[in-house]
Amino acid sequence: MVINNEGQNLGVMNTNDAIHMAQEIGLDLVEINGSATPVIAKIMDYGKYKYEQKKHASEAKKKQKVIETKDIWVKPFIEENDLNIKLKKVFEWLAAGNKVKISAMTRGNRRVLFRGKDSIPQLFDHIVEVIGDRGTLESKSKPEDRTKSILIAPAKK
Repeated sequence: MVINNEGQNLGVMNTNDAIHMAQEIGLDLVEINGSATPVIAKIMDYGKYKYEQKKHASEAKKKQKVIETKDIWVKPFIEENDLNIKLKKVFEWLAAGNKVKISAMTRGNRRVLFRGKDSIPQLFDHIVEVIGDRGTLESKSKPEDRTKSILIAPAKK
């Protein structure tokens, strides 16, 4: 089944005849659907077709918005003013449409001190409360994870 360059159906043809017809016009014979019976082929400029496909793909890529995940680290017993400074940066990132991962850091023998206390979950609850409607809590780390973290996504408009 052959379709010409204007889109008209020329009917079922011998492959050699279709190739000669395409060469006379100065175009290519391109197989559109090889699994159909009969096989569907179209007479077209294949180089121009590939260029158009590439152009459409690049246009679609330009319209995509890439969401980044920004990281910020806090200590379990951070002072309020230090936390406010870090939260300003979190608000900027959320306003820009990025996700923010907030992780709590404990080192060495401090890890032993914090094992029995709920300081990190309280800190995360406070952070989520301060962020309020600017962002939504997307996920929390598992309790058995060594590094505790939360992921905050920007609020939907």
